[in-house]
Amino acid sequence: MAKLYFHYSTMNAGKSTILLQASHNYRERGMQTYLITAQFDNRAGDGRIASRIGIGEQADTFAPGEDLFAKIEARIAQGAIACVFIDEAQFLSHEQVWQLARAVDDLDVPIMGYGLRVDFRGELFPGSAALLALADEMREVRTICHCGKKATMVIRQGADGQPLREGAQVQIGGNETYVSLCRRHWRAAVGR
Repeated sequence: MAKLYFHYSTMNAGKSTILLQASHNYRERGMQTYLITAQFDNRAGDGRIASRIGIGEQADTFAPGEDLFAKIEARIAQGAIACVFIDEAQFLSHEQVWQLARAVDDLDVPIMGYGLRVDFRGELFPGSAALLALADEMREVRTICHCGKKATMVIRQGADGQPLREGAQVQIGGNETYVSLCRRHWRAAVGR
């Protein structure tokens, strides 16, 4: 029976690495997978999922407002797939998460979403909130703060290295922009 999975964490926890490894495991056994990532996140190149450790793979993309049920249904019409993998799942809309749930239920295909749970302000992303509500299974991908405790939060730093407290929820960036911290150190960094 197919399920909707949500693997969540902070930045730099290895979510994309885990996604690519899981897809590889399916393919190694002769099963096809379908990889999708956010269209506007092109840090690794257009339509590419890549990990900080150097592995990557081409992927289809999703855009805001795009019907993901129709996209997955069209891909299945081209040939069977064993699993759909979605990177940067925090950028899904609430409606798109419902479309994924419908694909799991009506097309009987497992879907594994990988993404951030909260933004630099400590607030849920819309896609993450919907996945937390609708996923059949959720798994936390753990990473650590500089103090050794589990990191559950992330700060966004300005060009001067100082934590930002305001700004758009979405800003694409990597290690130069974001730092994962435990809640105590996040609170100290942002003055909460």
